[in-house]
Amino acid sequence: MDTAVELPAAANPLSLQTLFSTLAAAASSDQQQVQSATQQLDNWETEPRYHHLLQDLFIDQSLPLDIRYLAVIQLKNGIDKYWRKTATRVIRKEEKSGIRSRLLPSGINEAERRLALQNALIISKVVRFEYPNEWPDVIPSIISHLRSAADADHNHLGLPRTLLILLYVVKELSTARLQRSRSSLQSVTPEIVSVLCAIYIRRFQQWRNFLQGSGEDEGGAVDAIEQTLMILKILRRLLVAGYEFPQRSTEVREFWAVSKTHFGDFLPLVMNETSLAPEIRQHIEKHVLQLSKLHLEMARVHPGAFVLLPDSLEIVRGYWAVVVQYVERDGSSKRLHAGKIISEGDADEHEKPMLEKLGLKSLLLLRACVRLAFNPAPSFRLRKPEEKEELKKATSMVKTELLTESFVRQMMEIIVTRLLIFGENDLREWSEEPEEWERREESEGDGWEFSIRPCAEKLFLDLMIHFKALLVEPMLAVLKTVATNDCQDLLFKDAVYSAVGLSAAVLHQEIDFDGFLCSRLVAEVQETKPGYNILRRRIAIMLGQWVPVRISVDNRPLVYQIFQHFLNKDDPMNDQIVRVTAAKQFRPVADEMEFIPKAFIPFTPQILSSIMALIQEVELTDTKMALLNTVSVIVDRLEHLIAPFAELIVSPLPQLWKQSGQEHLLKQAILSILTKLMNAMKDGSQRYHALVVPLIKHAVEPGSDTQVYLLEDALDLWAAILIQTPDSAAGDVLPLAPYLFHLYELGSEHLRKAFEITESYIILAPSQMLDTQIRSQMLPALASLLGTLKSEANGVISHIVDTIIREADMVGGVQAVTFIATQLAECGLLFKVVDGLRGNWEANQTTGPKKKASSVAGVIETDYFGIISRLALADPHGLCTVLQTVTAVYGEDVGQTMGWLVDEWFSHFGNIGHPTHRKLSCLGLTNMLRTAAPWILGRLQDLMTVWTDVITEVQEGSDTTGTDNLVFQDPQDLAPTEPEPPEDKRRRMLSFADPVRRVNTTDFVRNQLQQSIAACGGQERFRNDWLANVDRDVVSNFGKLEVL
Repeated sequence: MDTAVELPAAANPLSLQTLFSTLAAAASSDQQQVQSATQQLDNWETEPRYHHLLQDLFIDQSLPLDIRYLAVIQLKNGIDKYWRKTATRVIRKEEKSGIRSRLLPSGINEAERRLALQNALIISKVVRFEYPNEWPDVIPSIISHLRSAADADHNHLGLPRTLLILLYVVKELSTARLQRSRSSLQSVTPEIVSVLCAIYIRRFQQWRNFLQGSGEDEGGAVDAIEQTLMILKILRRLLVAGYEFPQRSTEVREFWAVSKTHFGDFLPLVMNETSLAPEIRQHIEKHVLQLSKLHLEMARVHPGAFVLLPDSLEIVRGYWAVVVQYVERDGSSKRLHAGKIISEGDADEHEKPMLEKLGLKSLLLLRACVRLAFNPAPSFRLRKPEEKEELKKATSMVKTELLTESFVRQMMEIIVTRLLIFGENDLREWSEEPEEWERREESEGDGWEFSIRPCAEKLFLDLMIHFKALLVEPMLAVLKTVATNDCQDLLFKDAVYSAVGLSAAVLHQEIDFDGFLCSRLVAEVQETKPGYNILRRRIAIMLGQWVPVRISVDNRPLVYQIFQHFLNKDDPMNDQIVRVTAAKQFRPVADEMEFIPKAFIPFTPQILSSIMALIQEVELTDTKMALLNTVSVIVDRLEHLIAPFAELIVSPLPQLWKQSGQEHLLKQAILSILTKLMNAMKDGSQRYHALVVPLIKHAVEPGSDTQVYLLEDALDLWAAILIQTPDSAAGDVLPLAPYLFHLYELGSEHLRKAFEITESYIILAPSQMLDTQIRSQMLPALASLLGTLKSEANGVISHIVDTIIREADMVGGVQAVTFIATQLAECGLLFKVVDGLRGNWEANQTTGPKKKASSVAGVIETDYFGIISRLALADPHGLCTVLQTVTAVYGEDVGQTMGWLVDEWFSHFGNIGHPTHRKLSCLGLTNMLRTAAPWILGRLQDLMTVWTDVITEVQEGSDTTGTDNLVFQDPQDLAPTEPEPPEDKRRRMLSFADPVRRVNTTDFVRNQLQQSIAACGGQERFRNDWLANVDRDVVSNFGKLEVL
């Protein structure tokens, strides 16, 4: 065959021959051919009949196996991408029909198992997409093939291949999230179960007879045992996912009884010495595991049904017997003497893995039963009375028939005295792979479901919580037996201490932990005998569990001293596991509510330096991050008291950053701890600017390869150093400012943080931020976003512009504000503000069905008028001049512009809610009187109404005329007694300089009104020209304020 050449689909037409050649090239050892062929296949995958031709090659059994395998893989991938109706280039309907018609026959007659498996996966995908609507006969066809294959003697492939297809179809439908798929499966489940059960019984009897010596067909027996295993895999899914109420189904109850019998029959075959061939024994072990999965999944998904099915509680007791047998045979019966494991018996290495698997399933099943009895899963649908009664009956049966006092005591005893004890593998891995072993031991999440000891810990805690009255006394008794100098069984003591730690929340009223700490633990942590490193680790964990629950203030320094002792690398008893565990467990100790920073200060240098040294010693990234998390908590709790010890934390970080390479999670943790450190140190953090500024720059500069991983944490750090930077050190962080504005383009969740950083810069260094170099980037960037975001984000931009105007006023007075106004106009931002206000004004001029919609929302309009108010308050004449240039596009003069603007301003004033915003608008409108223009004097009635409302509001609660509750009297009265971030002080001073907080409203109105009267030619003329047009009631209400 010719090798394929990479060409566009049109230049290399698709045919069966060219497709075969391309697949042959893709299967070659020449990488260039493989690459070209792969590209050609990608070019063809949206061509008509491509997938049909792939199926042609797959079903042609005369072709080489590797070609057929590549064809079926390409077909499967194509169906994943292009079969569903929502795909961009969906496979045509007629092509789908042709592919569907050949899926079942090709799978059933395929001799090569690898190919049959891929075909079964394809069928399952298509079934999920198209059953029952487009392919309604697929399940009936599979059932029909099952019936005929089970009775046929000539086609030995028919039954196993049909079972393989059915297995993956059931897997696909049982895991589907759509209710339609689950309902479709439930509608056909009874028939499938009935057929499978009949085949299972027949095939089981066939291989069972052979094992008992009454059969001669060894090959047939092996085939039969493989088929019954496949059937079990299907049935365990169908019985759980195929029924809403399994306990009510006759076929489920019948097979459940069979499962109990077979489980009991199979167990001795796999747990005892037998003459079974290894292959047969392995298959029977798989049968046992499939039955255990059936029982466990039923208990988890349908806990009530599990209990109500025949002899289920007897099944649970059988599983507990497996646990008992496991602890009798397993190395958990070992003891530690002279630092070495000594076994009380030889465990069969072949049996142990199987025993472990079944023992784990047993504990999980018992947990499910306990949960049913005390914490049943909530239901999000209304239960019918029959369901409620069944659940009530099941719960009662578990409590009264299974969880009896004697059984609960036995479980607790075996868990504490056997299952919680370290085994030989644990101690070997402690020695050989300490860091990896510690990571597994302390892992969180669902890891407990895959290991016996962690699962036993969970079950023990369940029992202690729900049977506290029953178990407290024996728990205290066993603790008393080990809390003595006579007890040298360190593994047993470790297990008991583990139980005491786990049940801290249950036993805190029963155990005097302070006394236990002083009388027992203090002496044990000082022991240097072999094996006491195990106990040191356990005591560290126990302290981490008990300190947040119960410990006296007086004993906290003792706890800190113990951890300091555990973290001492020079002590040979403190191996790496002890020190890592102590460092991790100190996090809950430091994070508990009653932590007193001053009591911890004497221990801080040694503990911090030990943890930071340990971070450099360990190799796993997860461990480094966990230790950094502990340091982070310490920084949080000490707050500004961390300053003297900051160098202990910071000095190792550059090397740690360098060593982290592509471990971006570790770099995130470093940035996070630096953020907390900067916030804790306040203005003292400036000494680390040389360290953090390059880190931030590396993460935020355009084109950075780490931006996608580190940007969020880098922005947090950036914001923190700006908040904590004193005015004198502003030059350290200004070089980062130009990198800020390209972040606006990224949008999403980073935009808010970028806005916060922008405002911090403006407050920190207003002169530099308003200088040409940065201003020319900042204002256009803000202008491009204004009006394009949601109301909240739009308000943040308006607030930044407000801050710019206020800072400009503080830096350069009226001249600076006028200049900023012209810059806002040139970048288009002021036009967006005015255009939005004009749109709302125009909308307010219309009524009825054809009324125009407002251009901007009410809250945004308030923000826009805030900007106009700031400019008017600084220089009303300058505002008029700038607005004349901005509104030239409307073809109107300044009088017309100011006329509609003031009209809309007064119209909107009643919708301004916050008192400070209302006062700001009042001051801005009032200052417009300085223009002596008719468009403002002619609105004297509206002005007086605003004055009356605002002055009344700011005087509310005061008996003195002319007061203003919004005015700050002395900024020092607002200063905190504790150290504060420099930005808090800057914001306080900026707020105190704000006319809203500095200017008395009554005085301001009086002054502006008097100046306006004088400008109009005196009181008489003012009265005749303007005041005469004001309603008498409005004048009367204003007069009561005694402004004039």
